[in-house]
Amino acid sequence: MKEFKGKVAVVTGAGNGIGAALAHKCADEGMKVVLAGINLDNLKRVENELKAKNATVISVKTDVSKADEVENLAKESYAAFGAVDLLINNAGVYASIGVDAWDATLQDWQWVLGVNLYGVINGIKSFVPKMLGQDTEGHIVNVASIAGLISSPGGSVYRASKHAAVSLSESLFLDLIQAKSKIGVSVICPSFVKTKLVDSERSRPAELQNDPSSFKRNEAKEQKTRQNVEEGISAEELAETTFKAIIDEQFYVLSKESDLPVIRVRTDNIANLRNPYDSHVAALQGSSVESK
Repeated sequence: MKEFKGKVAVVTGAGNGIGAALAHKCADEGMKVVLAGINLDNLKRVENELKAKNATVISVKTDVSKADEVENLAKESYAAFGAVDLLINNAGVYASIGVDAWDATLQDWQWVLGVNLYGVINGIKSFVPKMLGQDTEGHIVNVASIAGLISSPGGSVYRASKHAAVSLSESLFLDLIQAKSKIGVSVICPSFVKTKLVDSERSRPAELQNDPSSFKRNEAKEQKTRQNVEEGISAEELAETTFKAIIDEQFYVLSKESDLPVIRVRTDNIANLRNPYDSHVAALQGSSVESK
């Protein structure tokens, strides 16, 4: 997909951070934009920003973890614009930062997998058949994380969700090639990006809240993660990188080349049947990489 003007983009998690930056980039490229997210006030704020650029845009309140709401998002998108050319499955949350795998709660698993994995699953189920039916050039962007490509202790829930999102993206890419479709796929795997991801708890549903009296936090790891996020690249930089990848038909997309050595350590460990500890040591000795 190399032409964007007049085409239609759907962006989930569009109320702030990477999603908002990607929505702005879509508008800058002359696309019609559908904004999706759980906070309608945030969506309306971004919508007004895009309209100030003379973009054509609508907002659809959507919890991507719920299949019926994503199906409604698809219906609203097609009702408004008659087609979807670019689907960006971006919505993501982060829980239990630095917490050992056995201390993560079932609520953590249900919430994070619901958004980070089922959000992508639901997007694929609701949009891809319709996009295939258009028989036109299109692209799907799944925003995963460097956490889906490396090994490191802590954050097991988030990491598992992102590894799954990467694997799903790989299968989707191959399935679409086998189907001889005109739809491309990119999986975005950034390291630290300056967003509010660390504050995801603000959007956790009441029924999936942790009991604060029994939940084990790792405050030191949380603080370190916040610091790394503040020092990360901007969401706007990542949006530029993403669109270049779409044009270049690039599947794996990193935020910076310095992430490659740590990824290679993990793949070398797999190829040589070594345990993941070596990946962790390399991560500590090399560049600091974590999640979007």
